[in-house]
Amino acid sequence: MKLFYAPQSPFARKARAAAIELGLAERIELEYAEVIPSLPNKAFGQAHNPLRRIPALITDAGETLYDSTVICEYLDTLAGGSLIPREAPRRWRVLTQHALANGMCESIVLIRYETSVRPAELRWSTWTDDHWDKIYSGIDWFERNDAVLREPLDLAHLALGCALGYIDFRWPERQWKQRAPAVAAWFARLEQRPSFAMTKPQPAPGSDADPSHEGP
Repeated sequence: MKLFYAPQSPFARKARAAAIELGLAERIELEYAEVIPSLPNKAFGQAHNPLRRIPALITDAGETLYDSTVICEYLDTLAGGSLIPREAPRRWRVLTQHALANGMCESIVLIRYETSVRPAELRWSTWTDDHWDKIYSGIDWFERNDAVLREPLDLAHLALGCALGYIDFRWPERQWKQRAPAVAAWFARLEQRPSFAMTKPQPAPGSDADPSHEGP
């Protein structure tokens, strides 16, 4: 299998972390894909994902899968299933919590585009502040419901960890840990797992510009 990714993408990190947790990482070749907003990689779009976003996975059968949630579900099924519970009601709880954490990833990526890609004179601070508020609301929910963080590792945990790691990578001054000590303690433990220690966000080769992540 081949995973098209960028080393700073929280969505690509989720797929990479899932592969490691599921014992599939050695079966996946990583290939950097340069799909930067405003610099469309049309060849990548024609060959792999018409939306020109990463991650995208080519399976052993030659099929291309996207986005990260589809890729993670595919990998989970391939490995026999452990990240997405099969039985209700826990399945629906995990998928709902994943939707929350993944939405936090979407907001943090949109903030990055607004504050680094959009020309300074066109930036909309009220819009950016609203997305930060959504992210903080998500962190606060997990802080209030920290029992879900003590459950066996699942897809929602991976998405949450990727969102928090991206905040630390791009905006360490935000100091979100001060408002959510239970989440912070959980995240510190998560970062010790090989799946997160091996996938910390890094600047892309030759550029600090973010790729066209999946998003809303």
